[in-house]
Amino acid sequence: MTELRSRKTDSSEGDKEEDETPKELELETTRGDGSASVGGEREQQQQKEGEGEGDDALQERGQSNRPSESSVKRSKCSFASGLLQRLARLFFGCLAAVACGVLYAIYMSLYHDRKFWFSMRQELEREITFQGGSGFYYYYYKHMLTAPSFERGLYELMVDNRTLSGQTFNAVERFSLYPEVITSFVYRVTGGQDFVEPIYFYVGAVFGLQAIYVTALFVCSWVMSGTWVAGMLTVSWYVINRPDTTKVDFAIPLRDNWALPYFSCQVAALTGFLSNNISSATEMCCYLTLSATTFIFLLVWEHSHYVLFIQGLCLFLLDSFDLVPVRKMADIHKAYLGALFLAYLFQFQNPALLSSPLLSLLIGSVIARYFQQKMKMGPLVARVMKLFLHFYLVFTTGITFSYLVKKLMPVSESDFILKFLEVKFGLNTTTDFITNVLLCQESFQTPGQDFFLRLTQASVLPFYLLVLAVCLLSTLQTIYRRLSGQPLKPNLRLEDGRIGEQPEVSYHVFHTLLFGGLALLFDGMKFIWTPYVCMFTAFGVCSPELWMTVLKWLKLKSIHPVVLSLILSTAVPTIIGFSLWREYCPRVLAELSDVQEFYDPDTVELISWINSQAPGAAVFAGSPQLLGTVKLCSGSAVTSLPLYSDINLLRRSEDSYQVYSMRSAEDIYKILTSQKANYVIVEESISNELSLNKGCRIKDLLDIANGHVVYDKGEIYSFSKHGRFCHEIKMNYSPYTNYFTRVFWNRSYHVYKVNSVISFQY
Repeated sequence: MTELRSRKTDSSEGDKEEDETPKELELETTRGDGSASVGGEREQQQQKEGEGEGDDALQERGQSNRPSESSVKRSKCSFASGLLQRLARLFFGCLAAVACGVLYAIYMSLYHDRKFWFSMRQELEREITFQGGSGFYYYYYKHMLTAPSFERGLYELMVDNRTLSGQTFNAVERFSLYPEVITSFVYRVTGGQDFVEPIYFYVGAVFGLQAIYVTALFVCSWVMSGTWVAGMLTVSWYVINRPDTTKVDFAIPLRDNWALPYFSCQVAALTGFLSNNISSATEMCCYLTLSATTFIFLLVWEHSHYVLFIQGLCLFLLDSFDLVPVRKMADIHKAYLGALFLAYLFQFQNPALLSSPLLSLLIGSVIARYFQQKMKMGPLVARVMKLFLHFYLVFTTGITFSYLVKKLMPVSESDFILKFLEVKFGLNTTTDFITNVLLCQESFQTPGQDFFLRLTQASVLPFYLLVLAVCLLSTLQTIYRRLSGQPLKPNLRLEDGRIGEQPEVSYHVFHTLLFGGLALLFDGMKFIWTPYVCMFTAFGVCSPELWMTVLKWLKLKSIHPVVLSLILSTAVPTIIGFSLWREYCPRVLAELSDVQEFYDPDTVELISWINSQAPGAAVFAGSPQLLGTVKLCSGSAVTSLPLYSDINLLRRSEDSYQVYSMRSAEDIYKILTSQKANYVIVEESISNELSLNKGCRIKDLLDIANGHVVYDKGEIYSFSKHGRFCHEIKMNYSPYTNYFTRVFWNRSYHVYKVNSVISFQY
């Protein structure tokens, strides 16, 4: 009895927060499983009294062991049933994730076929459907398949002198052509030519990656919320908001359509890696997936290191506020550095990766952590001051490193990007044509109100703001506790109501805030931000922890908060799902049944003329978007391509655009001959461009860059001693006929041959 009393005293003193129920359970356990000690005391007493009572003691000890055996059996049964339940949930969750991905790929394939009549067109018409200037990527895929061997085709891409006039360059490095190289290799190895056409194999590969994209979003919301219902809601919102989540329906070969699925897998792996309640094997699996997908993401998209830089800032904030273990941050830094090193090698020593902001941030973080090993120690005020010093050291060191790298290895794009950002944020003005034409691109403008209206109508935005507010406030509370020296709870329970203490939730709060801020500035960023808005919102409304956090703040006493949080986490997504199914399911099915008409006979006629009449070695000049189609469908050399990340191509595009400026025929002739152009294509859509935003017409931007404008009372008027070239050349009089000869025309295009010998006619 003395031992029992001492155990009660120790348990009550060691855990004051527990109620009486755990104590009673402890006493029962002591009487059952721990009865050996009691039996030991009785055995000593019986030895003192005599040997006659020894059999009774043994019998009592045997009886005391019987509840222990039954409890072991019950625990084994409960463990087995719990394991079966977990396996069943895992099986059905994985089945639902894969099903959602496959169904989305089928849906996009059917929608694409209905939109462009893809299966009913000839090969030339199918290729023209690759819009947005993305078609020239598919040309290299075709070239790899028509080459005598894979090795020969790869060599011709690495020493490409058939694309840009007067230039020989590595197309794999310059245009990030690893998707086309790998896809063509798989097509050859698997014998795809026996059962599927090359274009269908290419399109199918892209749609397959979109299935992986959706599946990764499903898994990410499932991991965070604990229920695969959140994944179903994520996919539903993703499909409903398709115009704001993907560009794959109209520009299949774009690099981001190849890269973003890998980024989605990387985010899902990072979410699992940051989670506290995972096993070591699962953590290792997440880490390997994180490393592999980071490398592939860097390899297939030239802008990927900027996206990873924003992600690195999120992780930097997690580390600075001590919301994630130091060991995990060190492992993530190793994954980043390893992926950057491998991508640098596979991209043929690309200097842009060495001067990337991601590498500068990593170097700055490592050096600052070395000098501030005791940054996360001390009282609140001291830690805040150390935190500001840490920010200063990281960014100062990173900027210094980037500056030194750019001095040792000059990167042409760096100064241009800074100049572009200065003009974008109103810190400077410029007459530079390239800067102004990029600012006029839809992807670089601020999103319109219709974007937010679509998100609101689909019920995403209201619930997103609610989930973000709760998670952000809880994360701020966690940051305050950490700066005050309070430790994080290793095993959070539902009744704790601290959703912000989960590292994966804190990461996604920073993730959605930073990418959301960029989406408010650049419309093109919405294709990166909106899918994670759908995922983050679905996680929030399906998470009992989020509702428990809200109820704990409200301090409800009329009903148990745990029960109410479980009810809300089930009822709210059910209501949302039913309303979405009722309103949007008929619309989605109507999109598949509605056969749209896409037909561009003028472009087909132009390409047919080039293939039949123009010499094989001819070089064409024109707008970059049209030249991308010309390169895809004819294989002819061109003067420029629609790649906005290459400053040299942008300068060549500016020269080609001069045919729409107010310059003389002699000036245009000199520009085209310097680019070794044999033909120039004048487009009616640009010559007679009508736009509500007058300052964004190509003609207006050229006049501003060439100084052919006059400002009068706030209005801009074009003025020059020469007429506009694209209009004057159609008059067919000297001196334009001396330099150029019209060889083809239709309603949309006029093709002029650049005379090799000038004939003076009056």
